[in-house]
Amino acid sequence: MPSQKKEPIKKESLPTILLTFLKVGAFTFGGGYAILPVIQQEVVEKKKWVSHRDFADILVITQGMPGQLALNSAIQIGIRLRGTLGGIMGALGVTAPSVIIILAIAALFYPLIRDNEYIQAVFYGIRPAVVALIAAAAYKMGKEILQGLSGIVLCAALLIFAILTQVHPILVLLLGGIVGLFLYQGRYK
Repeated sequence: MPSQKKEPIKKESLPTILLTFLKVGAFTFGGGYAILPVIQQEVVEKKKWVSHRDFADILVITQGMPGQLALNSAIQIGIRLRGTLGGIMGALGVTAPSVIIILAIAALFYPLIRDNEYIQAVFYGIRPAVVALIAAAAYKMGKEILQGLSGIVLCAALLIFAILTQVHPILVLLLGGIVGLFLYQGRYK
């Protein structure tokens, strides 16, 4: 029996995938969750490579994978667009700017700026901006993902549980999945 190979959803050029994720990687401070609104803006709203729902599904999948959220998301989106090569372009694009910037800072600028009060002040100002970006992404995703009162209540309960217990995020995901199995089973056939 021949194997069924799933075709990528869209055919986008490899250079376009690379350049898009280079842009994302180059202009995002904070990594992790701070990069999500930038990725969402580029791949969902501007390029329309994936829908809001597919983007949310990608985030759910990448949350359960080891490694960086931005890297795993870029790989998943790249694979959807152009298969393995698309995933490689997404990975290179999102990581290359950070690697280059870190190497440049370490080699050239760090000795000059490590004690500079102005540079330190800028970085202290960027921190709240990163939190604001994460909150904005959470709000935007919540509007798209949370359907009905049960979804809102489950989200709030899991948030409170995560904050109060400080358990590992994977346990929160597992708990949400188990509760969702009972709450939503049969609703989405």
